[in-house]
Amino acid sequence: MTDASHAVSSVSVSTARSVPEGATAVGYAVAASGSVPRQLGVSRSTLTDNGFHAKPGQTLAVPSNDGLLVAVGIGDADEADAGVLRRAAAAFTRAASSHDHLATNLADATSLDPTEAAQAVTEAALLASYRYVGLKGDDDVASNLTELTLLAASKRSKQVGAGIERGRTIAGAAALARELANTPPTYLNAADIARRAVDLGPDAGLEVEVFDRDDLEQMGCGGMLGVNRGSTEPPRMVKLTYTPDGADGDVAHLAMVGKGIMYDSGGISIKGNDAFHQVMKMDMSGAGAVLSAMSALRALDCPTKVTAWLMCTDNMPSGSALKLGDVLTMRNGKTVEIHNTDAEGRLVLADGLSLAVEEGVDAIVDIATLTGAALTALGPEVACLLGTNQNWIDAVSAASERVGEPTWQLPLETERYRKLLDSVVADMRNIGGPYAGTITASIFLSEFTGDVPYAHLDIAGPMKVDSDEGIYAKGATGFGTRLLIDLACSFSAPEPAPSRLA
Repeated sequence: MTDASHAVSSVSVSTARSVPEGATAVGYAVAASGSVPRQLGVSRSTLTDNGFHAKPGQTLAVPSNDGLLVAVGIGDADEADAGVLRRAAAAFTRAASSHDHLATNLADATSLDPTEAAQAVTEAALLASYRYVGLKGDDDVASNLTELTLLAASKRSKQVGAGIERGRTIAGAAALARELANTPPTYLNAADIARRAVDLGPDAGLEVEVFDRDDLEQMGCGGMLGVNRGSTEPPRMVKLTYTPDGADGDVAHLAMVGKGIMYDSGGISIKGNDAFHQVMKMDMSGAGAVLSAMSALRALDCPTKVTAWLMCTDNMPSGSALKLGDVLTMRNGKTVEIHNTDAEGRLVLADGLSLAVEEGVDAIVDIATLTGAALTALGPEVACLLGTNQNWIDAVSAASERVGEPTWQLPLETERYRKLLDSVVADMRNIGGPYAGTITASIFLSEFTGDVPYAHLDIAGPMKVDSDEGIYAKGATGFGTRLLIDLACSFSAPEPAPSRLA
């Protein structure tokens, strides 16, 4: 299978003062007011007459004898932020999708810091060019794009160059997350993703430890073992450790835990035969985002120590599968009665969260395609965010805003809803009933995080898109990868604070 994430990373991106001879499509930023770039050879009235009003991300092809020229809207230039530039760069890339060498002045068209601007443009152009090829024929290619030139004044070129390198690294990580989630489950099981992590480890500066079924039994990871019981494929837990160069004992320490259900049939509580069942190969999107984010930290000189756990297994029905009424003993000793085998993600995450607490980290974030209730609550574009420490939740929310991966905080409501998880025979049950599913799932998870500041990202909504849109291509989005990278690179231990209860 073609590795489209490698294709994205291999695109040559450079900066130049003027359009290079090889560029066959050039995008020029046009603001909502002010002069129109003379290179387009048209007036504002002509653009307006053709329906172009310079809205962020709007494009218009302009006839030219010198190749394709594209007017690219950025709205008010003084207010254009990284999000606007990402939208504009993605739109230009799609407008010129048949061309292999693009050039644009978007990184030089606003008052935004040159490094931040170049990073945004590079990320968006590369991710908008991504295509999953997988098992398609040899004539299909991951992308036509082979070269991208960012036009910038010479005094800004060094900063633009730095932004390009960051953008390339982050786009490559996000493309890897998409590639993993798009891969059919026959070609990517728990053992396969563990091997992928081992292969990535040396170049990414990661210590990689892989735990098999025997290891998990010795460790008392009842959640992982219970969910895996119905599968013929053995489970794998992967521990990744990134330590910044020269780190001493005082370095901040972040934990990431990713749900890695390689295929989710629902177990005995089998899912209905609908379109959503078909995409349950993407139920490992959380683990894919964590692995991909970890792969980028060394290249970005991340100053934070980060330890991550990928909790990987199938959830399948069989004669040995987990049954309703079974009771599992989790890593931290809590017992859980099973009321729905399709509420399996929280079971594997619970073991990972317990291990993170034992590691003595300063804060924990987990990421998972966890509940259909999250999709119902916030739709397909926004992830649910919950947690136990408001300062830490605010830090996650700020990272999501910076990278343009939107989240919205829901209240944890432990005092009101914890009773919904009460069990007659165990410490708790694994599902809270028909209402507030995202909240009760988060309350369940918080039972395994102790006093460590904890944030939970439910990405069931934005895990995929049904058509090309913005930086996303049809299929898996890799949502959360860029957020986790930003969170790790900007991390500081959160101060004590209560969660928001209302």
